[in-house]
Amino acid sequence: MALPKIKICGITNQIDALQAVDAGADALGFVFYRKSPRHVNLNVVKSIVANLPPFVLPVGVFVNEEPEKVRKTMDECGLAIAQIHGDESAEYCESLGRPVIRGIRLRDRNTLFAMAEYKGRARVRGFVLDAFSETAYGGTGKTADWKLATEAAQSFSFLLAGGLTANNVQEAIRTVHPYGVDVSSGVEAGRGKKDPAKVTAFIQAVKLVSSSIKPL
Repeated sequence: MALPKIKICGITNQIDALQAVDAGADALGFVFYRKSPRHVNLNVVKSIVANLPPFVLPVGVFVNEEPEKVRKTMDECGLAIAQIHGDESAEYCESLGRPVIRGIRLRDRNTLFAMAEYKGRARVRGFVLDAFSETAYGGTGKTADWKLATEAAQSFSFLLAGGLTANNVQEAIRTVHPYGVDVSSGVEAGRGKKDPAKVTAFIQAVKLVSSSIKPL
């Protein structure tokens, strides 16, 4: 099995960004949703991205934002992908004219049917599957429904998110077989501040389990 891609989300400062990269992260997520405790300023992200090494993907996380603002933010910051995590339609994602990964909150099997609306769109490269919440668009720390995620893995390419930590990410990978994993609260010392030891432990756990799994 190929090593799942690892995205560390909710990065708010240069130190956390570089520590995550040094530990082996493939992508970093920057939250532009103002109601999030991990919201980060455009100028801060611009500075962080300018100092990232090549082949580490900077991802902007947006929730119900005006398309023009998403495009402008991505261009100014040098973001590679827009993670769209609100109530946006497939048409909205396509209209951005930028690579997109669609955040999906797994509620029930109807969610899987809804994902099909986005599959095949030129701009939608994949998904982030997160836990369902009535009150938040993501970053709750709740564990996603792995049974539903396993069903989704038969048809969709996605990063598995939702309540992942160094303690359960190996089981998640063995169960779901996602393209990658996405973690935020599970590697934090506090809201918006990463714990270097937790980040390193998480990434090491992913690398260790991947080498022991036989291909499907």
